[in-house]
Amino acid sequence: MTRLNYDALSNALARLEEGFAEADQYPQLLTVRDGVMQRFEIAMDLSWKLMHRTLKETYQLDEGVILSKKDIFRQAAKFRLLDDPETWFGHYEARNKTSHIYDNTEASRTFERARIFLEDAKIALERMLHAT
Repeated sequence: MTRLNYDALSNALARLEEGFAEADQYPQLLTVRDGVMQRFEIAMDLSWKLMHRTLKETYQLDEGVILSKKDIFRQAAKFRLLDDPETWFGHYEARNKTSHIYDNTEASRTFERARIFLEDAKIALERMLHAT
Protein backbone atom coordinates (compact mmCIF):
# COMPACT_ATOMS: atom_id res chain seq x y z
CA MET A 1 0.00 0.00 0.00
CA THR A 2 1.37 3.42 -0.93
CA ARG A 3 1.46 6.12 1.71
CA LEU A 4 -0.91 8.94 0.91
CA ASN A 5 0.66 12.38 0.58
CA TYR A 6 -1.29 15.17 2.23
CA ASP A 7 1.28 17.91 1.55
CA ALA A 8 -0.65 19.47 -1.33
CA LEU A 9 -3.75 19.88 0.83
CA SER A 10 -1.73 21.17 3.76
CA ASN A 11 -0.08 23.74 1.50
CA ALA A 12 -3.40 24.73 -0.10
CA LEU A 13 -4.94 25.32 3.33
CA ALA A 14 -1.92 27.40 4.37
CA ARG A 15 -2.29 29.52 1.19
CA LEU A 16 -6.00 29.94 1.89
CA GLU A 17 -5.25 31.06 5.43
CA GLU A 18 -2.68 33.55 4.08
CA GLY A 19 -5.30 34.81 1.65
CA PHE A 20 -7.71 35.49 4.50
CA ALA A 21 -5.00 37.37 6.39
CA GLU A 22 -4.42 39.56 3.33
CA ALA A 23 -8.16 40.05 2.82
CA ASP A 24 -8.53 41.10 6.45
CA GLN A 25 -5.70 43.57 6.01
CA TYR A 26 -7.04 44.95 2.69
CA PRO A 27 -10.82 44.39 2.73
CA GLN A 28 -11.37 46.97 0.01
CA LEU A 29 -9.38 44.97 -2.57
CA LEU A 30 -11.78 42.75 -4.47
CA THR A 31 -8.87 41.11 -6.26
CA VAL A 32 -7.67 39.75 -2.92
CA ARG A 33 -11.17 38.45 -2.13
CA ASP A 34 -11.33 36.83 -5.56
CA GLY A 35 -7.93 35.23 -5.00
CA VAL A 36 -9.17 33.78 -1.71
CA MET A 37 -12.14 32.24 -3.52
CA GLN A 38 -9.77 30.68 -6.08
CA ARG A 39 -7.70 29.24 -3.26
CA PHE A 40 -10.90 27.93 -1.65
CA GLU A 41 -11.78 26.16 -4.90
CA ILE A 42 -8.37 24.48 -5.04
CA ALA A 43 -8.40 23.48 -1.37
CA MET A 44 -11.94 22.09 -1.64
CA ASP A 45 -11.00 19.97 -4.65
CA LEU A 46 -7.92 18.61 -2.91
CA SER A 47 -9.97 17.89 0.21
CA TRP A 48 -12.59 15.70 -1.40
CA LYS A 49 -10.04 13.93 -3.60
CA LEU A 50 -7.86 13.05 -0.60
CA MET A 51 -10.90 11.97 1.41
CA HIS A 52 -11.80 9.68 -1.47
CA ARG A 53 -8.30 8.19 -1.60
CA THR A 54 -8.19 7.84 2.18
CA LEU A 55 -11.50 6.00 2.18
CA LYS A 56 -10.31 3.66 -0.57
CA GLU A 57 -6.77 3.03 0.62
CA THR A 58 -7.03 3.27 4.41
CA TYR A 59 -10.57 1.99 4.94
CA GLN A 60 -10.63 -0.30 1.90
CA LEU A 61 -13.96 1.05 0.65
CA ASP A 62 -15.09 -0.24 -2.70
CA GLU A 63 -15.83 2.19 -5.53
CA GLY A 64 -19.43 0.98 -5.49
CA VAL A 65 -19.92 2.64 -2.10
CA ILE A 66 -18.46 5.99 -3.22
CA LEU A 67 -20.32 7.09 -6.32
CA SER A 68 -20.62 10.83 -5.70
CA LYS A 69 -19.11 13.67 -3.69
CA LYS A 70 -22.01 13.33 -1.24
CA ASP A 71 -21.12 9.65 -0.79
CA ILE A 72 -17.53 10.65 -0.05
CA PHE A 73 -18.67 13.09 2.64
CA ARG A 74 -21.13 10.60 4.14
CA GLN A 75 -18.52 7.86 4.30
CA ALA A 76 -15.90 10.27 5.65
CA ALA A 77 -18.30 11.19 8.46
CA LYS A 78 -18.99 7.51 9.10
CA PHE A 79 -15.26 7.00 9.69
CA ARG A 80 -15.04 10.26 11.71
CA LEU A 81 -12.84 12.07 9.20
CA LEU A 82 -15.36 14.89 9.42
CA ASP A 83 -18.22 15.70 11.75
CA ASP A 84 -21.16 16.59 9.53
CA PRO A 85 -21.56 15.62 5.89
CA GLU A 86 -24.30 18.23 5.41
CA THR A 87 -21.80 20.98 6.17
CA TRP A 88 -19.50 19.58 3.51
CA PHE A 89 -22.38 19.41 1.04
CA GLY A 90 -22.68 23.16 1.57
CA HIS A 91 -18.94 23.68 1.17
CA TYR A 92 -18.99 21.82 -2.13
CA GLU A 93 -22.04 23.70 -3.36
CA ALA A 94 -20.27 27.00 -2.58
CA ARG A 95 -17.16 25.73 -4.38
CA ASN A 96 -19.24 24.96 -7.46
CA LYS A 97 -20.53 28.51 -7.51
CA THR A 98 -17.06 30.05 -7.58
CA SER A 99 -16.83 30.05 -11.36
CA HIS A 100 -20.34 31.49 -11.74
CA ILE A 101 -20.24 34.42 -9.35
CA TYR A 102 -21.32 37.61 -11.03
CA ASP A 103 -22.54 39.73 -8.15
CA ASN A 104 -20.98 41.08 -5.00
CA THR A 105 -23.57 39.57 -2.65
CA GLU A 106 -22.97 36.01 -3.84
CA ALA A 107 -19.20 36.58 -3.79
CA SER A 108 -19.42 37.76 -0.17
CA ARG A 109 -21.43 34.68 0.81
CA THR A 110 -18.94 32.35 -0.86
CA PHE A 111 -16.04 34.19 0.75
CA GLU A 112 -17.57 33.74 4.20
CA ARG A 113 -18.34 30.08 3.46
CA ALA A 114 -14.68 29.61 2.59
CA ARG A 115 -13.76 30.82 6.10
CA ILE A 116 -15.93 28.10 7.62
CA PHE A 117 -14.50 25.56 5.20
CA LEU A 118 -10.93 26.41 6.21
CA GLU A 119 -11.51 25.41 9.82
CA ASP A 120 -13.43 22.26 8.84
CA ALA A 121 -10.75 21.27 6.34
CA LYS A 122 -7.96 21.65 8.91
CA ILE A 123 -9.82 19.26 11.21
CA ALA A 124 -10.44 16.80 8.38
CA LEU A 125 -6.77 16.93 7.36
CA GLU A 126 -5.65 16.16 10.92
CA ARG A 127 -8.03 13.22 11.08
CA MET A 128 -6.93 11.88 7.71
CA LEU A 129 -3.29 12.13 8.79
CA HIS A 130 -4.03 10.17 11.98
CA ALA A 131 -6.05 7.56 10.07
CA THR A 132 -3.16 6.53 7.86
